[in-house]
Amino acid sequence: MYENLRRIRNNKNISANQMCKLLGLVTKAAYYKKENGTVNFTLMEAKKVSDFFKLSIDEIFFTNHSS
Repeated sequence: MYENLRRIRNNKNISANQMCKLLGLVTKAAYYKKENGTVNFTLMEAKKVSDFFKLSIDEIFFTNHSS
């Protein structure tokens, strides 16, 4: 569901493990559930991701990117 987040993460060579540490998640599976949209990001998690990538929450979570 959050394809733009996945694209940004992959383009910057950031692993799922690194995202787990950033968000305080225990497993990669927990992160992938969020990235795939099965489980929603909290506002605090979205803010951490936004700060980490130095992009707005809108750019990461709500902008559709077409290749």
